[in-house]
Amino acid sequence: MLLFGVLLVSCHSGGGNGTAVDDTPGKGTIRISVDESFKPIIDSQIKVYMASNPEANIIAEYKPEAECLRDLQNDSTRMVIVTRGLSKGENEGFEAKLGFKPSWGLLAYDAVAVLLHQQSKDSVFTMSELRAMLLDQSPKSYQIVMDGNKATSTVRFAIDSLLKGQPLGRQVVAAKSSPDVIDYVSRTPGSLGMVGVSWIGNPDDSLQLTFMKKVQVAALQCDGCPGKPFTRPYQANIAMGRYPLIRGLYFILKENYNGLGRGFVNFLIYERGQLIFKRAYLLPGRMNFEVRNMRITE
Repeated sequence: MLLFGVLLVSCHSGGGNGTAVDDTPGKGTIRISVDESFKPIIDSQIKVYMASNPEANIIAEYKPEAECLRDLQNDSTRMVIVTRGLSKGENEGFEAKLGFKPSWGLLAYDAVAVLLHQQSKDSVFTMSELRAMLLDQSPKSYQIVMDGNKATSTVRFAIDSLLKGQPLGRQVVAAKSSPDVIDYVSRTPGSLGMVGVSWIGNPDDSLQLTFMKKVQVAALQCDGCPGKPFTRPYQANIAMGRYPLIRGLYFILKENYNGLGRGFVNFLIYERGQLIFKRAYLLPGRMNFEVRNMRITE
C-alpha cells in the first residue's frame, strides 16, 4: 500500500493541473505558442533542439502576441514566447489557478525594423517624424502597414513605446503577417512597414536575402547618442543601444517540474541556444556580447 501511494503521487505531481506527466527534458510532446514576429529564429531553435533530442516533439503555433498570452490560460499550452514577461497581477492569478507561479525570463533582444519601397527617396527618419506618421500628423503621405491592427507585439510596441498610449492614426493598415508586410511594401510605392528584425536581419538566411531584395531598411535617429547619428537595426547597434526601437524576447513557462518545457528553456538560455540567437543577428540576452572598435587599412 505504501509503494502504491508513492507511485500514485509521483504520477500526478508536475504540471499543476492534475494530469499525469509523461515527458522529460529530452522526451515527450509539448505545444508552445510563439509571437509570429519571431518565427524564423524559433523555428531554428526547435530544429536544433529536436535534432539533439530525437524523442522530443515541440509543436509551435505562431500567432499574435495577445493570442499567445490567452493560450497560456489553456492546459494544452505549457509555454509561450513573447515580447514581455508577466505582471505581478498575472503572476498572482496563475498562482491562484495552478498552485504555483509560472517561470519567465529574458531570452534575447530584438528590434523593430522600418521598411521602405526600393524606390523611396526617404531613407532616414527622426523619431519625431516616425511618431507623427503613426499619428497621422505628418506632411509625409506614407501608407503605414503593420502585421495586424491590434493584438500583435509590433502594434503594442508602437502604441506603448512610441506613442505613449495614443491610438494609431487612420492611415495605418493591417497585413496578415510579417511576410505580408514585406510583400505589401515591395509592391506599394509610398508605403512604410514595421516588422521584427528577425524577418530581415540575417544575411545568411536565403529567404531573408530574398526579402531584402524587395525593400530597403530605414535608418532612425538615436536621440540619446553623441552626435545623434542615424542607425539601422544591426546587431552591434542593438548591443550598444544605438538603435531606438529595441525590445526584449521572453519565455513564459507553465511547468513546475523538470519536463520538456524546462529542457527547451534551458537550451534557449544557455550556450547553444544563445549562439543561435547570435547567429540570427539578434542580441543574446543571457550571454556576454563584446563590441570592439576596429581600424581597417587597405
